[in-house]
Amino acid sequence: MREGSLSAPTRHPLNWRDEDFLNEDKLVAEMERVFDLCHGCRRCFNLCDSFPTLFDMIDESDSGEIDGVAKPDYWKVVDGCTLCDMCFMTKCPYVPPHEWNIDFPHLMLRARALQFKKGKTHKMQDQLTEMDKNGPLGVKFSGLANWASKRSNTLMRSVMQATHGVHKDAALPEFAKQTCQKRAQSEPVEINTDAPAHGQRKAVIYASCFGEYNDPDIVLDTRKVLAKNGIEAEIVYPECCGMPQLEQGDLERVAGKARTVAAALKPYVEGGYDIVVPVASCALMLKFEWPLIETEDEAVKHLALATFDVTEYVVELAQKHGLADGLKPLDGGVTAHIACHARAQNMGRKAQELLKLLPNTDSTIIERCSGHGGSWGIMKDTFEVGMKVGAPVFRDAAKADSVYVVSECPLARDHILQGLERKDKTVDESQRALRHPVQLIARSYGL
Repeated sequence: MREGSLSAPTRHPLNWRDEDFLNEDKLVAEMERVFDLCHGCRRCFNLCDSFPTLFDMIDESDSGEIDGVAKPDYWKVVDGCTLCDMCFMTKCPYVPPHEWNIDFPHLMLRARALQFKKGKTHKMQDQLTEMDKNGPLGVKFSGLANWASKRSNTLMRSVMQATHGVHKDAALPEFAKQTCQKRAQSEPVEINTDAPAHGQRKAVIYASCFGEYNDPDIVLDTRKVLAKNGIEAEIVYPECCGMPQLEQGDLERVAGKARTVAAALKPYVEGGYDIVVPVASCALMLKFEWPLIETEDEAVKHLALATFDVTEYVVELAQKHGLADGLKPLDGGVTAHIACHARAQNMGRKAQELLKLLPNTDSTIIERCSGHGGSWGIMKDTFEVGMKVGAPVFRDAAKADSVYVVSECPLARDHILQGLERKDKTVDESQRALRHPVQLIARSYGL
């Protein structure tokens, strides 16, 4: 046996249909094994709240070892996990193929699946994650929904905290006035036939629920950048990728979404189209999580191979074909957050590479968890924990004091802005709408 991190990490399929997967005794035994190994290493102490919680419980126990921690307290560790994947990707020296075979995030996911089966999830939080139910209503009544969800609306936010468990100070994404697909129909783009990549690639953009219902501009700006570079891209949205359900442990729902979306995109994949995804968490689902959940579905496998995160895609265009002329400097500097779910794609710092394409533009790169964690980061019991986890990011962003602040994860970006507010730093209103690095490329082109 060699010490860890000397071989490329591999991930095993989630055998969630196996009867042992949700056997509580076997799950708890595996948690004890992994927790004991984590206790002996502790490289992950400064990641999410799971590890400080675990190590404090061990240190405060009578034995000072994992056997001194009560088994029911194991679930406090599960509750602290945001499924960011950073322990697996960047810290743990004992991931497969090491014989200790530690995949902490997927162990936490297994525990969440058991909680879901036993009905121990937060029912109101579950409802908040039903974006294909809430999204169309939110768009239809966007004026009312956005008014009610503003942090300045203290009455409604206090009610929301009492009834739905959403922290009254957590920034919530607004709903768009129109869906992304409807706007795309009314906002045609002109294809630059002189661009180096024209005729070389063809693409389709998977909008994601956030792009479809909350911020269509991320998707539409992606389409503009591709059009400027000679690529005509259709925007599609069969349904949500299921990341919110993954966080809750509802693996059956996630598997169903994988099959549905993969089937809808199958004609494009078979036709040689690149599948471009503007939101890092959704790209991670299509590329990595789905094939580990639906291991036998050929459409899921082929879709994974055809999928690109948008930053990855634009950088590849630049490297293989060259970008269209016309990029202009952006004054005031850029702070870019490398999202955890971009890092988990194991593709490198593509946002940083993307920003290097901007001429004469200063950039500050922050590669650390923002602390948001999807729906986890807005709940009453975990919002302030998320702010604590994200404190180093807020500090570095405040120090940079850039005109533009972006992230490959739009929710992380808004979380960072909220952290900046606590440090008496704000981003100008005209720049707040630009959440994603690809939007800076669009701004640089003047699109």
